[in-house]
Amino acid sequence: MSCSRRDFLKNTFKTSLATALPLSAFKMLSPAEVKAYTGDPATRWVFLVDTQKCVGCGLCVKACKLENEVPYDPPVTRTWVERYVILKNGQTHIETPLGGNALIESPFGGRDGYIDSKIDGKNIPPDQIAKGFFVPKLCNQCDKPACVQVCPVGATYRTLDGVVLVDRKWCIGCGYCIMACPYGMRFFHPVYKVAEKCTFCYHRITKGMKTACVQACPFEARQIGNLKDPNDPVTKIIMNERVSVLKDEYGTKPQVYYIGLDTNVR
Repeated sequence: MSCSRRDFLKNTFKTSLATALPLSAFKMLSPAEVKAYTGDPATRWVFLVDTQKCVGCGLCVKACKLENEVPYDPPVTRTWVERYVILKNGQTHIETPLGGNALIESPFGGRDGYIDSKIDGKNIPPDQIAKGFFVPKLCNQCDKPACVQVCPVGATYRTLDGVVLVDRKWCIGCGYCIMACPYGMRFFHPVYKVAEKCTFCYHRITKGMKTACVQACPFEARQIGNLKDPNDPVTKIIMNERVSVLKDEYGTKPQVYYIGLDTNVR
């Protein structure tokens, strides 16, 4: 049975509609969105910090600034070390001199032989101090990063192996990501005028190298590993020992784990 040319075209049009791709398939992706598909999905980069080993030397901060082109003098940095001094009267003192650029004075006596510990420029006798310790901090590379959610241009994105990065070419410096981060890990780069943060030295770890701060730490207070590798030494510690994360109540699922994290740490 033959059909008219009109019927043939009508049936062809219906077939074309049935097999057509949805408009969403033609959505143009930004460079940052394209980069978000990079990385090895078999890897989940995580960080481990042992607060019991950190002595506040600041070598990690120096190495990070040198490696990632962050000016040395301004008090901004991708990672820093906080000094906590807990007094017997319950007061908690927290400070990060020069962003951790310099060796921090010990809570139980300075490196120059001082008997007292200085807090806010004042000497505190040792008998008033209950305990003191140092806490390194860096971007938590969250599983549910608030910074990615609020970026209006897609400049902040998360790779398949769990690292949150910033595309400097796309960042407009609005500051939304800086305000959204509950850990205060972001800042404005004083030279590039864009949002800046720790990236786990992504350019190094993807080539089989250690991060600059891990390599610089003489006490092995910092380690990085692959959480999806059950034989990774870092993974074994996280899965089998008592570890903590910062501000777990925010629900961002941070992936920087701490050994010996004191309850006074904020």
